[in-house]
Amino acid sequence: MDWMASLHGLAGGVLIGLSATWLMATLGRIAGISGIVGNLITQRRPKGDSAWRVAFLLGLISGSLVIMALGGGLGNVAGNPGGVIGAPAGGVGLMLVAGLLVGVGTGLGSGCTSGHGVCGLARLAPRSMAATGMFLLTALVTVYISRHLLGLGGGA
Repeated sequence: MDWMASLHGLAGGVLIGLSATWLMATLGRIAGISGIVGNLITQRRPKGDSAWRVAFLLGLISGSLVIMALGGGLGNVAGNPGGVIGAPAGGVGLMLVAGLLVGVGTGLGSGCTSGHGVCGLARLAPRSMAATGMFLLTALVTVYISRHLLGLGGGA
């Protein structure tokens, strides 16, 4: 087991939890990325409500850039220390289709994994419990189909 990777994951989870708690405690807002971005784009927000949204998004992006600047690299793939996270496995076309499907699912589900899985579960919201259960079930089915039925991803 790669203990350093586990500690990095733990630290990342703690930081996500702290940022979600801080946002809720200080502004009364849920740290769901789809809502933050969606309301920034569609203008469905009170006047003067853009600054915290832009700061939150810049923080998401700049955190990765700071780690890379400090020599942390792009991150590695578990079981393949030379592999890099972010290389599209199925090509750009498949990535575009997948991104569009994620966007449609976010709209249908009234939120994304960060909003429902992190913030909604913490608030014991029944809708978030149902949504997160569906996220997990869909992920399990997708992995099973892609690896065992289609032979993709090296796990056939």
